[in-house]
Amino acid sequence: MKKRRNTSPGHWQWFTSCVSTTLVLLLLGLVVLFGLTAHELSRNVRENLTVTLLLDDDLDSLDARAFQQQMDELPFAHQTTLITAEQALTEETERMGTDPTEFLAGENPYTASIEMNLEAEYACTDSLLWISKQLREMWQISDVVYQRDLVDSLNHRLRQATVVLAVLAVLLMIISIVLINNTVRLSVYARRFTIHTMRLVGASWSFIQRPFLTRSLSIGLTAAVLASALLLGGVYWLKFHDGYAATIVTTQTIIIMVITIFVAALLLTLACTWLSVNHFLHMKENEMYR
Repeated sequence: MKKRRNTSPGHWQWFTSCVSTTLVLLLLGLVVLFGLTAHELSRNVRENLTVTLLLDDDLDSLDARAFQQQMDELPFAHQTTLITAEQALTEETERMGTDPTEFLAGENPYTASIEMNLEAEYACTDSLLWISKQLREMWQISDVVYQRDLVDSLNHRLRQATVVLAVLAVLLMIISIVLINNTVRLSVYARRFTIHTMRLVGASWSFIQRPFLTRSLSIGLTAAVLASALLLGGVYWLKFHDGYAATIVTTQTIIIMVITIFVAALLLTLACTWLSVNHFLHMKENEMYR
């Protein structure tokens, strides 16, 4: 009767270390993903703020469209939409259910306007004051209208959200570093007597460190691949089921997330292993039994 072969303790330890590191890297990847996504979401919200440029009555349709093209070239303009007087009349008639021209002897009370969405960097109170001042100096514009209270409230809430996310990101980063350090330290601790024996037979520190660093490198790379695969699967599932998610989770965000996971996996596992091995190399024999 054949005896059942027991799983090698070293392989089991490698597996548990890999799983633990993968979970920590998943946490780290989520921090990066949420942080970058929140930044992109904030940018989208700011770019959806609308500034209405009421045009002068003397501009005809052709001049209004030419002026819109001029507005598109401004550095703070993200997107512009021309609404002619006729379009404004049609929209208001549909909204109110009655034609205003019936009470004004056929005269259209609305003027042409341009709806301007600003670049995210300019969607703040100070920039809007400067922009509105510049625009009002153009003869084609009779007035500049925007909701200042909404802008102030939005920027205040975005700043609060940014601070909260930054604090959470720092805390989760510290937790990730501590968890990876503990995982590596426990792995090295289980082989502390091997380190001591190698030191007694005269092995150099670099010779002793090499197999531990190589093992940590394999754990870090494997864990980084697994964590990246799981996060990428989750991201693409979300983008497939939610169209809006596709606009805020960009390819650049995904690339930065994956690079961060791999860099963190290699740097943290190698650094923690090097420090842990050095710690046990300095340790005396009687201290190893504690």
